[in-house]
Amino acid sequence: MSQNRKFEITDARGGAAFAVRVVTKADVSEIVGTQEDGALRVRLIASPAGDPAANQELIQLLAKQLQVQPDKIEIVAGSGGRDKMISVEGITTADLEARFGGLKTAE
Repeated sequence: MSQNRKFEITDARGGAAFAVRVVTKADVSEIVGTQEDGALRVRLIASPAGDPAANQELIQLLAKQLQVQPDKIEIVAGSGGRDKMISVEGITTADLEARFGGLKTAE
């Protein structure tokens, strides 16, 4: 993905989409905060970031945080790398902002 692009939560057909930056080999899976470009920064235990196990771990973590079923979440771009675009069906940008509310810029 372009380094100059600013990522924001956007409305998508039937849901919302947002960017995620994955960091692997963490002690615990967690949502750390946001990056300067607006992407959500997530730490995962599984490695590497493009591995199917890491992608599944990411979906499970996001589903729990967003209080949606995992089958409502899809990695629509970047499944083989660290930078991913996530789509969540049946949720609004306001819902996303409320459920990710209070996240600080990750260091």
